Amino acid sequence: MSNLEKYTNAFVQAFEVEPKDVPTLKYQDIKAWDSVGHMGLVANLEEAFDIMMETEDIIDLSSFEKGKEILSQKYDVDFAL
Repeated sequence: MSNLEKYTNAFVQAFEVEPKDVPTLKYQDIKAWDSVGHMGLVANLEEAFDIMMETEDIIDLSSFEKGKEILSQKYDVDFAL
């Protein structure tokens, strides 16, 4: 499974959405992405990539795209095919 697939799957599991809907997701755009859902997403990401996210990064994780940026820049997760 690619890193992009793992990343997408973390959102799918946390918010019970279809993979095709994930790339446009933003914090609080859907009911499931509230503060509790956000922490579930963080837990999924930490498990999928074997990382521990810093508090600042957890707070900054405000969209699918922003999360990719954070993980690639600060946690060396490569999303290239």
